[in-house]
Amino acid sequence: MKTLRFDNGAEMPMLGLGTWNAPPGEVGAAVTAALQLGYRHIDCAAIYGNEAEIGEAVAGAIRSGLVRRDELWITSKLWNNAHAAEDVGPALERTLADLQLDHLDLYLIHWPVAFRPGVVMPESAADLVSLETLPIAATWAAMEAAVDGGLCRHIGVSNFGMATLYSLLGQARIRPAMNQVELHPYLQQKGLFAFCEAHGVHLTGYSPLGTPGLPPQMRPPGQPVLLEDPTITAIATRRGLTPAQVVLGWALQRGTAVIPKSVSPARLAENLAAAEAELAPEDMEAIEALDRCHRFIDGSFWVKPGGPYTLETLWA
Repeated sequence: MKTLRFDNGAEMPMLGLGTWNAPPGEVGAAVTAALQLGYRHIDCAAIYGNEAEIGEAVAGAIRSGLVRRDELWITSKLWNNAHAAEDVGPALERTLADLQLDHLDLYLIHWPVAFRPGVVMPESAADLVSLETLPIAATWAAMEAAVDGGLCRHIGVSNFGMATLYSLLGQARIRPAMNQVELHPYLQQKGLFAFCEAHGVHLTGYSPLGTPGLPPQMRPPGQPVLLEDPTITAIATRRGLTPAQVVLGWALQRGTAVIPKSVSPARLAENLAAAEAELAPEDMEAIEALDRCHRFIDGSFWVKPGGPYTLETLWA
């Protein structure tokens, strides 16, 4: 398995298991199956609502001798209603309790968006707090304190554009180790990728296969289906791979981590095998030409009339 190396010498497996949208009652079995197959990187978040079930599966795998804690890389994320400095530590401690861990390998600010305490999802502008009122730098200082306290080994961000990340880099005592963003051939984020490389920030791509798990009624009209793209399917046929393996292999060869989600053991195995896929230079060039700057997760749910967030500032 290829790894991303951090400043302290730690190495994160570049292909991990995503758990967003993994249904309760199924995610635990999926984590167990993934660990049996050889996955050692599990990506979680408090808002996914399934960390307790994941924690039970991980604890069971450790108890049985299937894995050791030091072989695992566990990531989680701070939700938007806990950005106040006094709320970061308690939110992290709840996540650790649910996951049955004494530390995380990576803890991320989930979005550069803040809510009022107690709000799970905003219904109106009144539920939102501007970043002028609750600056990312204040949240970050509390994240740094969590590293100092041994509750997480690395900290980073998610869904940060270049402007927001640049601002944080200028104020951080501990440099963000990771930016987790939507990343796939239709949204290659070339400028952000170059910026992060130049500043020593790794990238992880979520929704690396597009969003094939979303039911048709949840897809906006005309939403493209990445795994049906003729260029992707032609490369898959030529190389003896599946379309998913082509897309994941492209990301890994490019130097970004990926966290595809599945609860199917067969799909889990298929995705893991992508770590061994080798695409030719002409394949990489053909996929590079597919960039459409298309977001499947566009952040519009944070934009409320009269609220402090716009799509332009969110992704700047």
